[in-house]
Amino acid sequence: MRKFIVNVNGTSYEVEVEEIGAQASAPAAKPVHAAPAPKAEPAPKVEPAAAGEGESVSAPMPGNILEVKVKNGDRVKAGEVLLILEAMKMENEILSPRDGVVASVNVAKGTVVNSGDLLCVIG
Repeated sequence: MRKFIVNVNGTSYEVEVEEIGAQASAPAAKPVHAAPAPKAEPAPKVEPAAAGEGESVSAPMPGNILEVKVKNGDRVKAGEVLLILEAMKMENEILSPRDGVVASVNVAKGTVVNSGDLLCVIG
């Protein structure tokens, strides 16, 4: 058995691998039982500015913020454009999920975001 340290998404795992030498009459491949993969932990949820109030609007995909169309305190209606996110050379409108008031805007023009990053909170 040989031991290796394998790095997966920033997490290190110690694995053991059985070394099989070259044999003239090697048997057919044997199933190897690997240790079960660890469960992925969900990303921590970012709480809105006012505890328990508001709905978070997160980035649906990685990209670049081209334009922020709202500011703190603005009243918005469901379906209204909050920002423009450029991803893969396409402009994507990020819409308000409900009627409300913009509690916080967490990005600015030119910000690079990843999937799931908090963009703004609608209170």
